[in-house]
Amino acid sequence: MTLSARLSSDDPSIRRIALLELADEEDEAGLPAFVAALSGDPAAVVRDEAARRLASWDTPEAVDALAHALLDTDPAVRATAAQSLTELKDPRSGERLLPWARHADAGVQAAALRALRELRLPAAAAPAAAALGSPDAVVRREAVGVLGWLKQVDALPALGRLATGDPDAEVRRAATGALGLAEGDRIAAVLPALEAALADPVWPVREEAAGTLAKLVPPAALVALQAAMRDDFWQVRLRAARALGRLRNPAALPELTEALTHPMANLRKEAAIALGEVGDPAGLPALEAAAADPDPEVRKAARLAIGRVGR
Repeated sequence: MTLSARLSSDDPSIRRIALLELADEEDEAGLPAFVAALSGDPAAVVRDEAARRLASWDTPEAVDALAHALLDTDPAVRATAAQSLTELKDPRSGERLLPWARHADAGVQAAALRALRELRLPAAAAPAAAALGSPDAVVRREAVGVLGWLKQVDALPALGRLATGDPDAEVRRAATGALGLAEGDRIAAVLPALEAALADPVWPVREEAAGTLAKLVPPAALVALQAAMRDDFWQVRLRAARALGRLRNPAALPELTEALTHPMANLRKEAAIALGEVGDPAGLPALEAAAADPDPEVRKAARLAIGRVGR
């Protein structure tokens, strides 16, 4: 039986295998068969396979077919189509997704925004900014991602409001991370939101806030970061220690030296590195004790920090 005959077989398993063979040929002439299978095959398993294989085609026909498949009746097909759209590399393909980023269906809108994110298409900023007000948390989170990748500093006030007031923890976490695109005078404007996020009831948001402050290193965050070194979760303390090290303020020595005795080795290591960055000789006794830590990574970090303080 020819490949063409198998593509039109009554047996969906045969049609699916035919698509696999067609994909192996890597021939552009086979694109219409994938598009036709995705848009019209009665079997979800065949449509799903077509959606998966179209990830390799960065063409208008493939993008349109995958976008329409976001409305497929089968959830597996919709999920595969959404994943395939994230494989797009050509920003011109992304332009065809812009209308879908404003779609009334939240699942479609979220998938389109997720696909647009890494294409860094400037025109995606407008639908992403509008989507920040969506009632759907997944849509809001994907919109934050687009604006972050595009470095849309004009969106910082809206991102700050999401970081502190969104009802969904994942949206707050994403918005908190996106505040890291602030530069210059804008850092002071986002600092209140980051300090508020350091007190969020959900620890991954607090961790993200400490990590963002480690990136921005605003001196005025010292007190909030010192308080974060008393967090119940060592992951938050680790990020806070990193930020305190980059601030290089000797006022943080008590919190950093205390962290050298924490049960979690990763935090002890980060505290040792931070003390080296602060560079105050007052931290040497604690670092010398840490040079005998039972964990080899902590010992190494402590020795390097001692050398750095000595210089």
